[in-house]
This record gives sequence, C-alpha cells and structure tokens, in this order.
Amino acid sequence: MKPPLSARRMDLLAAGAAAVTVVLWASAFVSIRSAGSAYSPGALALGRLLAGALVLGVICLIRGEGLPPRAAWPGIVVSGLLWFGLYMVVLNWGEQKVDAGTAALVVNVGPLVMALLAGWLLKEGLPPRLLAGMAVSFVGAAVVGLSMSGEGGASVLGVLLCLLAAVAYAGGVVAQKPALRHGSALQVTTYGCVIGAVACLPFAGQLVSEAGDAPLSATLNMLYLGVFPTALAFTTWAFALARTTAGRMGATTYAVPALVVLMSWLALDEVPGLITLVGGLVCLAGVAVSRSRPRATTAPVTATATTAAAPEASPEPQSEQA
Repeated sequence: MKPPLSARRMDLLAAGAAAVTVVLWASAFVSIRSAGSAYSPGALALGRLLAGALVLGVICLIRGEGLPPRAAWPGIVVSGLLWFGLYMVVLNWGEQKVDAGTAALVVNVGPLVMALLAGWLLKEGLPPRLLAGMAVSFVGAAVVGLSMSGEGGASVLGVLLCLLAAVAYAGGVVAQKPALRHGSALQVTTYGCVIGAVACLPFAGQLVSEAGDAPLSATLNMLYLGVFPTALAFTTWAFALARTTAGRMGATTYAVPALVVLMSWLALDEVPGLITLVGGLVCLAGVAVSRSRPRATTAPVTATATTAAAPEASPEPQSEQA
C-alpha cells in the first residue's frame, strides 16, 4: 500500500533538505580554505558563528519561535559545544595544513564514529560489520597520513586535526538527535549556534584584529560560511535529521568529498595527490562497510500460502538510533 501523500511529500522535503545540506557543506570546505589565509582558526569560527547566529536569530523572531523546551537543552548544549564550537575550530586549523579535498575525505569518517558512539552510548552493541569498517577506515587514514608525511609534520597534524573534527561532528550529531524530539529544527540549530559562538568568544580579540587587515574576499567568505553552510545548511540538516536517523543522515555525506574535490579544483586549483585520494576512498569504503547490513534470508513461500493470505509489508531494516 502506498504511503499517504503527506508522508511521501515529507520524505521528499527531507531528501531535498539533505541535498541542500550536502552541497552547502561541500562549499564550506573551499570557503574555509580561502578565508583561512587571512583569519586564524578561532577567529574564523567565531566570525562564522556570529553571522550564523544573527541570521538564525532574525528568522526565529520573524517566525515567533520561543525558547526550546527544557528537555531539549542538554542535547543543544552538547551539540553546540562539540559541533558548532570544537568542530569548526579544529577543522579551520586542519585546513590550514592540508587541502580542502583531503580534509573532506578524512572528516567523512564521521558516520562511522556516529555508529560507534551509538553502539557505546546508546547500548546498541558493536556488530562485526562496524568493527570491520573501523579497521578498513583506520587503514585508509594511515595511508592518508603516510602520504602526507613526505610533505612535513604540518600535513600530518592537519590529518589528525581533521580526524578530531570528525569525532566532534559525530558526537554533535548523536547529541542533537534527542534534542530534536523536543525542539524544532530551527530552535535546536539557532541555540546550538549561539552556544558555539559563546564558546568561541575568547577568540574575539583575534577576530577584531584580523578583520582590519583581511582582504574583502576573505571576509566575504567568512560571512558566506555563517549565512549559508551554517544558518541554512545546519537548519536543513536538523529538519531532515528530525525525520530520519543519525546513521542515515550521516550516510548522505558520502557525496561531500567528491563535491569538495571538484569545487576545490575549480576554485582553488587544488587536487589531493593520488595516494591521498586512494587513502581517502579507503576511509569512505570503511564507512560504507560499517553502514551496510547483511541481506535478510527469506524462506520460500508456496503458491497456496501466497494466495491464501494477504501479503505482509516487509519491515524496514532497523536503523541505528542516535
């Protein structure tokens, strides 16, 4: 039986929101790389978060959104500190050491970390495919690290920072999912962004000092990061996440590295080296292994049984809750 039109429409809206998020987040890696030539990691994160919080706050006022319910605040605070705060600072720092494509490849081990955290914190267990995927991704990360070792310690540090960003990103998503059961996508995103901005206030002096010397293009990139990849993309992400699972949403980001490599090639004339690309693809292969599920074996059904009973809808595979 076909789902009601409203449910189908909601699925399409969620898929469209996820697609908007993927494209804008891919562009963020390129903009961070551009703005990072003039802004230090903490100052860039603070400027981005302030711009995003301002836009989101105006939208909240226009829509009449009040404060989130009390039950949503623990998830909002944790996701604000990890995802909006720590993630943005360490990713900015990492992209000062490695190119945008390499950063995107490494950061996208995040879905695997999400599954690991869900298995640990939410007591969902550690299935063999998850452990196998972790092993494959570890090999890929090691290949990326070795490929960078010939370029100096700064590049290896950049890979490690991008791995830390992946952990912060995964932890933020796992914390955000429960908050979306109580607050709207706009509320959760707005106040998470505000908390991230508050956490980055120690970098205010750097931001003011660097803004005076930065070229206009770098400042415009910073503002773009706040309005589009932050205010818009994090809201569309939360909208879609509220209507699916963290694991499935994490899988949608598989497309980000390919888009980043294409965008950075067109905009920055940057392309990761062949060995780095191979290592990054191995990382993503490990994520795919960890997210895959064994095929269900179905017993043969006789023709008599088929005609005698109405067909039952096959249950949807259980997704990881986060």
